[in-house]
Amino acid sequence: MEEKKSEINGHAGHKNPLPAVSIKSEKNSFKDRFMVFFKRNLLVIFTVSGVLVGVGLGMMVRNMNLTRAQMTYFAFPGEMLLRMLKMIILPLVVCSLISGAASLDTRSLGKLGGIAVSYFLVTTLIASSIGVALAFIIKPGVGAGALNTNNLALEGVSSNKETADSFLDLARDICSGDFQVPYGTDADGMNILGLVLFAMVFGVALRKLGAEGEELIRFFNAFNEATMVLVSWIMWYVPFGIMFLVGSKIVEMEDVVLLVTSLGKYIFASILGHIIHGGIVLPLIYFGFTRANPFSFLSGLITPFTTAFATCSSSATLPTMMKCVEENNGVDKRISRFILPIGATVNMDGAAIFQCVAAVFIAQLNNVELNAGQIFTILVTATASSVGAAGIPAGGIITIAIILEAIGLPTHDLSLMLAVDWIVDRTTTVVNVEGDALGAGILHHINEQEMKKQRQQEQHQEEQELEEVKVEVVANVKAEEETSPLVTCQNEGDSSSRETLDDKDGVESVL
Repeated sequence: MEEKKSEINGHAGHKNPLPAVSIKSEKNSFKDRFMVFFKRNLLVIFTVSGVLVGVGLGMMVRNMNLTRAQMTYFAFPGEMLLRMLKMIILPLVVCSLISGAASLDTRSLGKLGGIAVSYFLVTTLIASSIGVALAFIIKPGVGAGALNTNNLALEGVSSNKETADSFLDLARDICSGDFQVPYGTDADGMNILGLVLFAMVFGVALRKLGAEGEELIRFFNAFNEATMVLVSWIMWYVPFGIMFLVGSKIVEMEDVVLLVTSLGKYIFASILGHIIHGGIVLPLIYFGFTRANPFSFLSGLITPFTTAFATCSSSATLPTMMKCVEENNGVDKRISRFILPIGATVNMDGAAIFQCVAAVFIAQLNNVELNAGQIFTILVTATASSVGAAGIPAGGIITIAIILEAIGLPTHDLSLMLAVDWIVDRTTTVVNVEGDALGAGILHHINEQEMKKQRQQEQHQEEQELEEVKVEVVANVKAEEETSPLVTCQNEGDSSSRETLDDKDGVESVL
C-alpha cells in the first residue's frame, strides 16, 4: 500500500515528473514573456515596419511615372497624419504648460526653468562646436567649387532680412498675440514660442489666485488628459501614415544620385555630427546627472524617434513624445508637460549642427578663409538663432541665412542646402527630440532628488520633535508631584488625610 501510495504521489522508482513540469513551465514562461514583450512594443514594431514598407512601396511606385495628381493621392494618408499631429499641438502645448506651471510652486518652477534653459543652451553650444569642428576636419566645400546649381536643377533661395531684423522678429514672436505667423520657408508655422510664454505666465497667474484659480486649473488638467487620450488614438494611425509619408518622399525624389555624390561630404559631415552628439554627447550628459543607463531610457522612445524621422518636425513629434516619456519612462507628468513643449521650441541641437556645417561649407565653397572672430560668430549665432527656428520641415534653412548674413557670406548657395535638406532634416529632428527627452529625464531625476532631500529633512525634524517630546515626558515623570495637577491634588488629599489621622491618633492617645 505504501508503494502504491508513493507511486500515486509520483515518488516511486525513477519516474519523477518534476523536471518535465519545470521544462513545461519554462516554455510557458518564455512564451508569456515573449507575448508580453510583443504586446508592449506592438506600436513600435508597427511604426518601424511602416518605415520599411514605405521605402519598398516608394521604390516600386517610383518606376510607375505617376502624374502630379496621382502623387497627391498617394501622399494623402501621410498628409493626414501630419495634419492630425499639427491639429493636436495647439491644445496640447497650451493645456500642458498651463497645468504644468500651475502644479509647480514658484520656487520649483524658477529652479527647474533655470536648469532647463542652462541645459538647452549648453547642449546647443556643444552641438554647434561639433558641427564647426567636423566641417573643418572633413572640408565638405573644398574642391566643390565646380558645383553648379543649374546642373542640379535647383531654385534660388533669397533672403532680404538682416541679422538684426531676424532677432527682432524673434522678440516679436515671443510677445505676439498672433499665434499663426509665416516663417522664412514660405510655409505657415505656428508661433509656438509665443504660446509657450503665454501659457507659462498664465499658469503662474492661476496659481497666484489661490482658491479662485483652482477650478480653472482642474479644467486645464482635465482638458490635458482628454488631449492625451486623443494622442493615444492618433498614435495607432502613425504606422499607416508614416508608410505613405516615407513612400511619397521617395517618389518625389528626382536625381538623388547626383545630389548625394555632389553634396556627399556635406551630408556625411552633418549626419556624423548628429551621430556623435545624439549617440555619445547627450547620453554622457544624461549619465553624468542621473548615473543611469541612457540607452535604456531611449529604448522606450522608439516610436517618437520614428515619427521624428518620418515627419521631420519636432512639433509634430511632441504628442507622441509626451505620451511615451510618461508611460514608458515614468517621467513625472508635471515635468514632462512643462519641459517638453519648451524643448520642442527652443532646443534645436540637431539643427545647430547642420547649420554650422552648412555655414562652413558655403565659406569653403566660395574660397573664404574664416577667422577666429567669424567662427565665434557662427557658434553664438547658431546657438541663439536656433531658439527661434520653426519646428517644421526645412525650418532651419532661414536660420542658416541669419548665420551667413552675420559673417558676411552670400546666401544664394542656400539652394544647395535646400536640395538635400530632406535627407539631413530627418536625423536633425531625431537629435532635436532626443535632447528634449533626455532633458526631461534629467529634470525628473533632479526633482526626485530634491523631493527626497525634502522628505529626509522633514523626517529629521519629526524625529527631533519626538526626541523633545520624550525628554519632556521623562521630566514630567520625575517631577510628577510638581507638574501634574491631578497628582498634586491627590497628594494634597493624602497629606490632609494623614494629618487628620495623626490628629485622631493624638486625640485618642490623650483620651
